[in-house]
Amino acid sequence: MSIHHHTRDSSIIEFSKSDSDEKARSVIESLSLILDPLPPSLTSSENPAFSLLHDPQLAKTISWHLRQPDSGAGDNNLCRWLYDTFQSSDPNLQIVVLRFLPIIAGIYLSRAVLRKPLAGFEAILLALYAHETTFRGGQPITVNVPDLSHSSLYHETRAAVKNNSTNLNLAILSPSLEPHGTVRSTKRARIVGVALELYYSRISLMPISSKIEFCEFCVIWAGLNGDMFKEDENHDEKEIKEEEEEEEGGSSSKVLSEGTSEDVGEEGSGGTSTSVENVVLNNSSSVEENCEKKEGRIPLPWELLQPALRVLGHCLMGPMESKELKEAARAACRSLYARALHDVNSQAILATGSLLKIGNMPKNSTPEPDPTEISDFNNPIITL
Repeated sequence: MSIHHHTRDSSIIEFSKSDSDEKARSVIESLSLILDPLPPSLTSSENPAFSLLHDPQLAKTISWHLRQPDSGAGDNNLCRWLYDTFQSSDPNLQIVVLRFLPIIAGIYLSRAVLRKPLAGFEAILLALYAHETTFRGGQPITVNVPDLSHSSLYHETRAAVKNNSTNLNLAILSPSLEPHGTVRSTKRARIVGVALELYYSRISLMPISSKIEFCEFCVIWAGLNGDMFKEDENHDEKEIKEEEEEEEGGSSSKVLSEGTSEDVGEEGSGGTSTSVENVVLNNSSSVEENCEKKEGRIPLPWELLQPALRVLGHCLMGPMESKELKEAARAACRSLYARALHDVNSQAILATGSLLKIGNMPKNSTPEPDPTEISDFNNPIITL
């Protein structure tokens, strides 16, 4: 399977000492007029763009201002600073703006349903959308899915060989983009979704705190906490631990694990734990009764949910060894899964349920050995 789109360099960007530093220092100077005083480590940094991205005290201050009730207005100075910083065309400074996209998008979508004026947030989102529109050049992001109707390379066939170049089985991940000068209610999810796709393209450069903030807003967007599925996670982890003890401890451990599984079954028959299968069979109202409602719930069409799930997938399976991040991502998946069940959205149920299972898989789990696989090519063992 291959993805067809313009190549984007996702490697770490080197922070030069020429124009990039000059622009970064100018940006810091303008920020000091809004947030005074700035952290001393930022003003004296040798790599100002890097410090803007990773300084925890600055991130906390900006996040606090973005969460204020009057943030997001058209005359908001911080929104103007973020907009101008992204329009500087410096990739290092653009990443700084993307670092705060989870908060901008999270607060914007939660307040947009209340019909509050949010021209400041919308200007930033439109700038991100326009940047991605220009980058793609009117082309969609597609995936070449393997077609089983084509002949295998490892088997003889009498059928005529098809030209793969003219018979590609393409699936569209993200449709082509149309330019937008304003944010309409019918295009809001698409514009924010494209901004999240841009965030995902640079997610390897983002601080962990930014990813955790995104996971927290996914819980708010879902409007359901999904804690009812945490019992199933604990139950699965207990079963995995029992299987490991059974393999290491022999027959004595096996008897113990069987007794424990019987106890779990008796407890489940009493109605104290709710399995995922039972929830799926229940109607949407039963899910709403079992999940605590939260404020900030928004519509979740696929054009917004898909890029959000891609970000969560990175948080669950990415190279970052952060327990806090992975737990936040699992909590977000539980909430979105509960929301998908409540909305009876089969596409969302499949996607969020799959992420939930992946997140619950043990890190060092080894698959069962394949009897057809030859482990030692020098001394193969062939049995008849």
